[in-house]
Amino acid sequence: MKTASQKTEAASNASGFQLPPLAAYIHIPWCVRKCPYCDFNSHAAGSELPEEAYIDALLADLDHDLEHVHGRELTSIFFGGGTPSLFSANTIGRLLDGMEERVHFARDIEITLEANPGTFEQAKFAAYRQLGINRLSIGVQSFQEAKLKALGRIHNGDEAIRAADMARKAGFDNFNLDLMHGLPDQSLDDALEDLRTAMDQGPTHLSWYQLTMEPNTVFWNQPPELPEDDILWDIQEAGQSLLAENGYAQYEVSAYARGGLRARHNLNYWTFGDFLGIGAGAHAKLSSPEGRIIRTWKTRLPKDYLDSSKHFQAGERALTSDELPFEFLMNVLRLTDGVPSTLFTQRTGLPLSLLAAARSEAEARNLMLADPQRLVATAEGQLFLNDLLQHFLP
Repeated sequence: MKTASQKTEAASNASGFQLPPLAAYIHIPWCVRKCPYCDFNSHAAGSELPEEAYIDALLADLDHDLEHVHGRELTSIFFGGGTPSLFSANTIGRLLDGMEERVHFARDIEITLEANPGTFEQAKFAAYRQLGINRLSIGVQSFQEAKLKALGRIHNGDEAIRAADMARKAGFDNFNLDLMHGLPDQSLDDALEDLRTAMDQGPTHLSWYQLTMEPNTVFWNQPPELPEDDILWDIQEAGQSLLAENGYAQYEVSAYARGGLRARHNLNYWTFGDFLGIGAGAHAKLSSPEGRIIRTWKTRLPKDYLDSSKHFQAGERALTSDELPFEFLMNVLRLTDGVPSTLFTQRTGLPLSLLAAARSEAEARNLMLADPQRLVATAEGQLFLNDLLQHFLP
């Protein structure tokens, strides 16, 4: 007679579903100041941060989520925010030690920490590197004073350049610069000058994306004057050409890597992998061995998250079989090379034939390539991704 675990494994194999890789996202919700365009769960820091109490809460939160690990190791960890670099190396180190005691780390695990130039201290970042953090993501957004002021940033262009230099001196040979375009009053020359300055700093990765107006932000209620569509189009085309000329290969809508150093944590998102979400307001996507897939989210306000009388998890929703095609494609079609067609069944447990009709329509509109071996958008499909995804709505 088969055991329950054997029956589960047999059912999983019969559907073609395979338990995906597992990553972890850690949310640090405090910033020096809230930026007017930011819709992330971030809050202005007070005179003292409750670092130790928050680390205790993060580890307790992880304890509650260990049931979702299912024997997997962590392939990547991403510290996001907020501004994780406000926390000391000692407290970050205590968290990493506690995590590794609970969940095995892959031998080649990628550990990324977000930082802002205004919070850079070379000694602190050398200590981060010694902890095993092997990748930084530096939120530059622009190097130009007027643009930084319009975005409400607390650093200046010189500080952004020094931050990249300090990252290298601290031992980081793999770091990302976050850069925006389509900024208030930005010209084509302004945008290209920002890109050139960024590339001069020698990052292995650039996240280059257009500023958008998001609900529940200052910019949503008091929108600045942004460049006209023709200028935005020119910026996009010229910027992509400049990046390619300088060895930055585009592999996702807004991600460019040199030397093949793609962001492994983000690739896990975009290939519909699993990730634990730990911290105030963190979201997660988690699968069970039998193929049930859920999304969870945590208590949003830091004061509530730190209140031991309240639950960490604020909600949970199981994805239905009708929703899975859209959820899967919403991620994988962001990748310029797409994914092997077989990944659809491996990640969802559903037959590829479910996509056939909608896929044919998208191919007829030149939004997807007619490649039976891959699920991949055309160049036009990537530009009009929302139009492409409409074909796969439940």
